Amino acid sequence: MSVRAVRGATQLESDEREHMLDRVAEMVRDVLDANSLAVDDFISIIFTATSDLHSEFPAYAARQLGFDDVPLICARELEIGSSMPRVVRMMAHVETDLSRKDITHVYLHGAAALRRDLARVRAVPDE
Repeated sequence: MSVRAVRGATQLESDEREHMLDRVAEMVRDVLDANSLAVDDFISIIFTATSDLHSEFPAYAARQLGFDDVPLICARELEIGSSMPRVVRMMAHVETDLSRKDITHVYLHGAAALRRDLARVRAVPDE
């Protein structure tokens, strides 16, 4: 069993609490599913949000999914002039038998444009 990092990102349409919780939960569930992980496999998760998002802590969405005893933290993303707005990112540390090259990173909605270099990016069409 190895420790691996798994990345994810999603873009919100607006800074509304329920929308934030829905999009972050979708991203976390997709990371779980894409990598055949369970909550018990997670060591920790770092969430970042761009400065235009303040309606809720992204980590709260993970808590609602059962991440009760997994250390979670939220932070601000760097404010770079050309950066994409309304983005929540995550970096999770997990215990898994997957090799580094077999980890699937999940980039959803507009955030799929952030990592077009990854072969296993799954874009979800905007509603």
